[in-house]
Amino acid sequence: AKLITLTSLILGTTITISSNHWAMAWAGLEINTLAIIPMISKSHHPRAIEATVKYFLTQAAASAMILFASTTNAWATGQWDITQLTNPTSCLLLTTAIAMKLGLAPFHLWFPETLQGSSLTTALLLSTLMKFPPISILLLTSNSLNPSLMTLMAIMSAALGGWTGLNQTQIRKILAFSSISHLGWMTIIIIYAPKLTLLTFLLYTLLTSSIFLSLNSSNTTKLTTLLTSWTKTPMLNTALMLTLLSLAGLPPFTGFLPKWLIIQELT
Repeated sequence: AKLITLTSLILGTTITISSNHWAMAWAGLEINTLAIIPMISKSHHPRAIEATVKYFLTQAAASAMILFASTTNAWATGQWDITQLTNPTSCLLLTTAIAMKLGLAPFHLWFPETLQGSSLTTALLLSTLMKFPPISILLLTSNSLNPSLMTLMAIMSAALGGWTGLNQTQIRKILAFSSISHLGWMTIIIIYAPKLTLLTFLLYTLLTSSIFLSLNSSNTTKLTTLLTSWTKTPMLNTALMLTLLSLAGLPPFTGFLPKWLIIQELT
């Protein structure tokens, strides 16, 4: 079962990022959603089941909206090419649907809950691999997106991700809010320099993967256990702290590079 879910995940992602036709992109997103659902609900804890249901409902609604947007666009223009999204209604619908898929504010509330209910490795998959297909769709349609809407959602995501992550003690929730905040950085630049979005996403994936895998090896899910874990694994904890600083975007680290380039490009 694990092999099937993992293969389906990789297959769905590959289909979406390499497709030219809206129906294929939608099919890839559906395969992805269906493959990650058993991975979230694997532990059979009530919270995990709740997280699975929340995830499934948001993703299904967003998928339906993507299908609706592409059909509306095909009805108006007579073509199914992803890059030829010209109908304004379709653009608006698609932006909303992708924001729901990614967890951009104001559609972000499912994401911390889902991450909190799943295991650390599944949380890693949810915050990195599952974000890649929607971001690639955004990259393909970036020339026809609504700039004011994207900027509004991006600023809201960056602000809400920063503020709501302050009051947490659960590490997975903090990392979920960090993901929302980083997605804000990615979407604000996607209209002006899409390559920077890709760079930000790749660096974010790298840093988040190392953080989640470090936490997984020391089996840490709360801040209180993190505070006492330096006695057991001092070297790993030092590396984890440096990675966290890098993810926060402090200047000597790599995490500062995308923020610097984005601010430079925006100014």
